[in-house]
Amino acid sequence: MRTLEVDLGDRSYPIYIGGDLLKQAGAYFERHGLTKKSPVLIVTDKNVAPLHLHKVEASLQASGYRTVCHIVEAGEPSKSLAVFEQVMTTAIENGLDRKSSVVALGGGVVGDLAGFVAASYMRGVTFVQMPTTILAHDSSVGGKVAVNHRLAKNMIGAFYQPEMVLYDVNSLQTLPDREVRAGLSEMVKHGLIWDEPFANWCGDNCDKLLALDADALEYGLIQGCGIKAKVVATDEREQGLRAILNLGHTLGHAIEATGGYGEYLHGEAISIGMAAAALIAVHRGRDASLYEKTIQLLKGFGLPTAMPQHLKEEQLISAMMHDKKFTENKIVFVLPVRIGEVEIVSDVMLEEVRQVIAELKGEGQNV
Repeated sequence: MRTLEVDLGDRSYPIYIGGDLLKQAGAYFERHGLTKKSPVLIVTDKNVAPLHLHKVEASLQASGYRTVCHIVEAGEPSKSLAVFEQVMTTAIENGLDRKSSVVALGGGVVGDLAGFVAASYMRGVTFVQMPTTILAHDSSVGGKVAVNHRLAKNMIGAFYQPEMVLYDVNSLQTLPDREVRAGLSEMVKHGLIWDEPFANWCGDNCDKLLALDADALEYGLIQGCGIKAKVVATDEREQGLRAILNLGHTLGHAIEATGGYGEYLHGEAISIGMAAAALIAVHRGRDASLYEKTIQLLKGFGLPTAMPQHLKEEQLISAMMHDKKFTENKIVFVLPVRIGEVEIVSDVMLEEVRQVIAELKGEGQNV
């Protein structure tokens, strides 16, 4: 078992990464001094519950904790105000109080939803992340919690840090191939923004990562989480540096919204967004090899890099205009400088984005 620290002063917390950690949940709750007098609410989804819920419940109950469960539909549509209200109702009906804990057992959707519940219930209760997807190595670290609005992703939310992240790598063995590929998109992203040798390592080890090789996977998760932790420790509330974590997200979020939060997995949309960011950077004078290296890396994981033909340009533009990063016909983009380094650019014009959307649609016709 490996431990990383997210250094945020009195809000610091550990990320535990290892095997069979879900079966030890009760011991970790005791280690962190979480009270046994108040109910613990576990939020999970219909895919994860049959696989892992019994392990967490059994461990917590064996340690003397009383558990309550709320199971949501799997997928991005559960990140909504309607589902948020349903989870809140479960919390109220089961007598959660200010000393209670909310556990997010699942991927990024469950983590964001449960985290927003924890941030909002009685103005904030203890929150524990138990990620069960590769994608969640990114989303479970850093304290961004939110639900979606039909017009824009993550528009309603908060910065709210967990008590700990309990990352059981054995849970990843049950992931479908598509979820594995989508999750590895965010791992690659960490290399692209911060660490060229790690990006190259991802490319060299893509077959091992896709096969969920234990050693490769644990190394990749530790490196990815470590990069995220360093960035968050420097800029918790995204006033500057932390924005680099949004590489691929400006257009990626628009793809998710235009696809109705169900057609594309987050990592798939972000992959296309990272290809777009590299192409914008090339248009602005960066070497053409930057785009070529980026899409080669992403395609190695079987990730999409072309814009889907059926997504309408105006709908994508409209979604970006509702994004928090849009102002005065300009969009804030994270653009690569080279592999392993990015810059935050605040003057990307809509016309530049339109051109790239058209070019990436052309790439799709050539596939």
